[in-house]
Amino acid sequence: VLSAAAASRVAEAATGYLDLEYDLSRGARGDRHSHLEPLLARLFPGRASLAVNNNAAAILLALRALAKGREAIVSRGELVEIGGSFRVPDILAASGARLREVGTTNRTRASDYEAAVGPRTGLILKVHTSNFKIVGFGEETPVAALSAVARKAGVPLVVDWGSGDLVDLAPLGIGDEVPVRRLLDEGADLVTFSGDKLLGGPQAGLVVGRADLVERLGRDPLARACRLDRLLIAALRETLAAHVRGRAFEEVPTLRMIAAGAEEIGRRAGRLRGRVARIAGPAAAARLRIEDGVSRTGGGSSPLGERPTRLLVAESPTGDAGGMERALRLGDPPVLGRVREGRLLLDLRTVLETQEETLAARLAAALAADQTPKRKLITSPSRTT
Repeated sequence: VLSAAAASRVAEAATGYLDLEYDLSRGARGDRHSHLEPLLARLFPGRASLAVNNNAAAILLALRALAKGREAIVSRGELVEIGGSFRVPDILAASGARLREVGTTNRTRASDYEAAVGPRTGLILKVHTSNFKIVGFGEETPVAALSAVARKAGVPLVVDWGSGDLVDLAPLGIGDEVPVRRLLDEGADLVTFSGDKLLGGPQAGLVVGRADLVERLGRDPLARACRLDRLLIAALRETLAAHVRGRAFEEVPTLRMIAAGAEEIGRRAGRLRGRVARIAGPAAAARLRIEDGVSRTGGGSSPLGERPTRLLVAESPTGDAGGMERALRLGDPPVLGRVREGRLLLDLRTVLETQEETLAARLAAALAADQTPKRKLITSPSRTT
């Protein structure tokens, strides 16, 4: 969900003319990235930047521009597949770079990278593992140590940090997401990341880092094929502006949802239960309980991060809430919950406050339709003799 400011800017860009690639001060052709560059320069001082249409395009462009025909060194533990069958080895192959695997699935050390570096090395690549995490007997090489290896070898260190985290989420209990700026401070030469996910904007891909490397990416012919259109630029600009103003948690819906506390969500769940009672009566509302639970960020970001929440739980007299789940999912508008142990769970963390009245009506209807089944009568035809 975009912020109100981003949505307004998109509408303005869609229905009128704008200086997308026209420099008004010079009266000559301009650069569409100029609408984003000042904001990115504020967020990442001293670094250059480039915006494309998603993070897959950003990493593809980086691999192609810096390692085409050469080797990209990647840990075996980071050769992951994420949603939509996006596989890191496939992106490497499409870019023209050659994959050089190092380490093992669960443990890769700096010495493994050092041993793999050679005259054909184009870059070292570290990959965000999205919704996958190795726990237990594992070891990965931190960015600072990888940077030392890359510096010694004279090759770039590129970090694919797909989640696009620009703020520190550790105080909220999400400690496995490192802000992009910290990765650059630890020695990454380029970081690629998403404009949606934890950044909270539209689908986009951003590349930030050394100016000479970003310039090489911008000169590649593929850069034009991957560029952002005016609507995405409009939405991304307003989202970045919220981060620059330090108001991302107030203005960006994704971050506002993540930051919401369990107590606040519990109050909203209670308010929703009251609305259901007014629509469907106290008997229907009596089947709704409010319980402690957890919210997980998902969506290609933190696989382990959890936020305490309060769940609205709907009980079914049949002992199976699958019917309610289907009724909500297939209705208008669709409502997505999850079923666990025969009960329907709804987490209001991701429900907009403007949607609560509609959700109450849909839930009341689903509860009313989900009644105790009537007992069937088994009869046999009568006989006459």
